This record gives sequence, C-alpha cells and structure tokens, in this order.
Amino acid sequence: MTAEKLRSRWWFDNPEHPGTTALCIERYMNYGITLEELTGGKPIIGIAQSGSDLTPCNRHHIELVKRVKDGIREAGGVPFEFPMHPIHENARRPTAALDRNLAYLGLVEILHGYPLDGVVLTTGCDKTTPACLMAAATVNIPAIVLSGGPMLNGWRGNERVGSGTIIWELRKRLAAGDIDYDEFLSRTTNSAPSIGHCNTMGTASTMNSMAEALGMSLPGSAMIPAPYKERAAVAYETGQRSVAMVWEDLRPSDILTRAAFENAIVVCSALGGSSNAPVHVNAIARHSGIELSNDDWQHLGHEIPLLANIMPAGAYLSEEFYRAGGVPAILHELLKAGRLHGDTLTVNGRSIAANVEHSETRDPEIIRRYDNPLIQHAGFLNLKGNLFDSALMKTSVISPEFRQRFLSDPDSPDAFEGRVVVFDGSEDYHARIDDPALGIDARTILVMRGAGPVGHPGGAEVVNMQPPEVLIKAGVESLPCLGDGRQSGTSGSPSILNASPEAAIGGGLALLETGDRLRVDLKNGEVRLLIDDTELEGRRQHLETAGGYQYPAHQTPWQEIQRSLIEPLDRGMTLDLATKYRDVARRSPPRDNH
Repeated sequence: MTAEKLRSRWWFDNPEHPGTTALCIERYMNYGITLEELTGGKPIIGIAQSGSDLTPCNRHHIELVKRVKDGIREAGGVPFEFPMHPIHENARRPTAALDRNLAYLGLVEILHGYPLDGVVLTTGCDKTTPACLMAAATVNIPAIVLSGGPMLNGWRGNERVGSGTIIWELRKRLAAGDIDYDEFLSRTTNSAPSIGHCNTMGTASTMNSMAEALGMSLPGSAMIPAPYKERAAVAYETGQRSVAMVWEDLRPSDILTRAAFENAIVVCSALGGSSNAPVHVNAIARHSGIELSNDDWQHLGHEIPLLANIMPAGAYLSEEFYRAGGVPAILHELLKAGRLHGDTLTVNGRSIAANVEHSETRDPEIIRRYDNPLIQHAGFLNLKGNLFDSALMKTSVISPEFRQRFLSDPDSPDAFEGRVVVFDGSEDYHARIDDPALGIDARTILVMRGAGPVGHPGGAEVVNMQPPEVLIKAGVESLPCLGDGRQSGTSGSPSILNASPEAAIGGGLALLETGDRLRVDLKNGEVRLLIDDTELEGRRQHLETAGGYQYPAHQTPWQEIQRSLIEPLDRGMTLDLATKYRDVARRSPPRDNH
C-alpha cells in the first residue's frame, strides 16, 4: 500500500473532483483537524466505539480508546472515532440477539461509505464481537479487534462469585426458600466488582477468545482483565498495529480462512466455551464466504479435552485464567497435541504457532496439560431426529449428578427417555412451571418452543429452565431441557439448544404435546419423539390447517424486517441477503455523493 492508493484519498485528496473533495474536507476541519492531516498521506483509522451508558460491559472503552488514538497517532495515522449501535445482553428486550444483525448492518454502511483506511473494533459484551467481525469480513478493510476485557473476580468471603453463573445458582436458592429477594439481589451483585464484561467463560469471554483464536486480535489480549494496566497498554499497541496493517494491506480475508475457523472450534471446546459460540462463529464464517456447520463443531471439537478450569465448566474465574497464561497457553497446549493449524495468519503478521511458541501454562491446575484435562470430550454434540435437523448440547457442563440420573443406564448408556411438558415462550413457562396439574417429576423433560429467531423474535436465552419449586425443595435442582431458543453462555445447564428449524417456521417442536415421550440418545446423536410417523404427519397437517404455529406480533419495524430475512440458528442466524456481500470496499467502492 502507498499513500497514493489509500482509500481515504477518494474523499480527502481527489483533484479530479475538487468540489466533492472540498465538501468532505471543510466540515471535518471545523473542530480543529488540519488540512495536512487529511491530505498528507496518513491512514485514516476508524475506531468503532461500542461503549456507552447503555452497554456497561463495554463502557470503559470510552476511556480506553484514548490510548488507541495515541497508538494510531504515534504510528502516523489519524483516528476517527464513531459510535456503534449499543448491544447489552442483560437489559435489552426482547433479546440482544436482535441487535447483532442491526449493529452489523450499521457497521457495514459506516466502513463502506466513510473515508476509512482501516478500523479498530472495540468489543466486549456478547454480540458486539460477532457484529464487528461479521462487518469486518463483509467490508474487508484492514481491521483489528480490541476486547475491553473481563471484570475482576467476584468474591463473597472466600467463595468465588462468577457473573451470570451465580444468578442461575441463586435463583434455585430463592425458589427453595433458602434466601429472600433482597439477599438474592445483594449476592448476585458480588459477581460484578469492576468494569468489564463477564468474568466467567460466558459468551463475552468466549467470543473475545474466539477473536484471538481466529487471529483477529493481538496475542494474549482477549482475557486481560479490564482494570489491569496491561489492558490500556494493549489498546495503545492495537492502535499502532492498525496503522501498520493498512500499509501492509493485511485484511480480514487474509486471516479468516477455513483453517482459522477450524482452529476456533477446537479452542472453544478446550475453553468450555459458550453454547452461543457456534451461532456466532458460523455467522462470521458465512460472511467470510465459508460454510461452517454444526456437524463441523461435533466432528472437529467434540473429542477435544477441557483444558480451561474456569466457570461455568470449571472452578476458577478470569483473573486466574489470565495469570495462568490465558488463550495463548490454551493454543500452546493444542498445538503441541497437533490439534491446530499452526500456520494460520494473525493481525500481527505472524502465525499462530510463532505467536505462542513459548506460551506454556503457568498454572497447570487452571490451564491443564493436554494429557491431564478436566474432561476428555468437552465439545458440542449436534443432535438430530424426527423433530429437528440440528440441536446442540454442550457436553463440558454435564454434571456428575446429571450423568448419574439420566445417562447411566447400563442397558442404554448415554441415553434416557422422559415425558415432556411443553411451554410456549418464557411468559408461559413463568406462569405455569409451578402448576401441580402439569405433573412434573424428576424424569420430566422441559420443552421451550417459540423462542427462536422468528418466534421470540431474535432467539431468546430461555431454554435453561429450572424445575418447579416443589422439586427444588426436594433436592432435584435440574431437569433435561430442550428448546428452539438459546441459553446464557454463563449457564452450566446441559440443555439441548438451538433446535432448527424452529417451531415458528414449521419445525417439529410445534408438533409436540405435553405428555409425549422423547428418547434422547447422545451416543447415536438422536432425539426422537416416540410416536409413529402417521400420527406425526397428522399433527403436521392439523397445524397447517390451523394456520401454523402462532407467535407474538411484531412490535417494531426492525423486528418485522429481521423476521422476514433471518436464517435459522444452525446457519448462524444471519440475514439471508447479507451473506452474498463480501469484500465490498474493493469490489464496489461507494459512489460519489455530489
């Protein structure tokens, strides 16, 4: 790349269109930026600002980008900060999953239509990372990810308190009557002691680790705790590197290869990563022009051992994981075991193997050796059957108690049968879960439908349902759960998730009735409704005659737009028309505006 070829010169130094150039330049100068900065051949580096008061997990990026700007300027670039659509997992209703694609669309338009030569993507809370990477893959200008980092460890006395994970535990204690509402709120806030995103290996930490595993962020940067001095230092280094990437013309398409995505699957399994990772990683891959399926997640990842001893699959939290070596130590172990493509390229211009050559684990209790894992097979199973084509189960969180109760029949190992109770959306579940007339017992399978990308809309995190209070008080704290929605990445529930196609578009869960029996067979990868095909087809015809599965009406224009374009969870919940647009910065530069 040379100064004459910089993309920003189409806007700021184009003698063939002096009028348009003047219109672009004169207004940017009204806050003090100089003509020399805009026309002197310096790369213009955008900074996608995901921090705001509405996004508390990312809010410290408001300060952190000051160091990014310092790094950009020191390396000879000009920083332009701009806002992203806010995405906050906990507060956004009906679900933050609606915002991932909306933020993606906004970023594509900004990166394509404004005078930017490269971009620093600030990430943190769950959906901000995939939204940024999807847009980077689509536009394909030099791009680098900067995570905001996880919070410090949460503590209550000597007990570690993990964000999200503690809520799922304490709501059982509340239901059992062990604590009251005030104590429930007080104890859950112990999990958020500082700035940053979840200190567990929930979706936020998983997806920022995926960015590093894919090669899209600086080595070792994903899991630096947000308040640590190293976080501001890596922000500066990220700013510097973004300018060098422009001169090297190093683009996402050079990094986001098939081999890189295969690495991500393997790393996710070793981390005990979030059940939301397949949705987002598949989406990033599709925007990169690579078809990645849930079969790939099982084939490449299921036999990978669990190496990261971090909640919810393990016992520790992010601070300890970072001090033990973080993502580079995981990569190092996997490379030694021959499980990664070591030659994949990263944003620093070096290969994964070169980056982590000396990244031994510093604490083999927290980051285990490959031959001494917590669990031998820690990846996802992709289950199929007569109700759906794909549904995921995260095996690293199958507890010994759950395995003993449901998966230890010597005559049928890793399989169980149960009577189902069906709920249509989270409101229905909350209204009826404690109704004794439902007859829920210790062998019941709870089913959540109408929770997918169309039905909810957006794909709600509602499948990890807790049992009725009467069972919790009797010591039964978990039941098998199945649904066409998602669940929080901080949850330790081994639910069967993301069933596709969903009920709202004619998936088999729409045909289930309370009282039906299901057989779940993990060994053979099947979930089957135990009725004959004739009755199943009769139910389908009856449903179609009745107008199909009914779900709530659109509440906003975007809900209607997304529902009309959305693809299933196993396809990454992408917008059908969006994945055909790739490398748009080079293939179709934006037209003049005057």
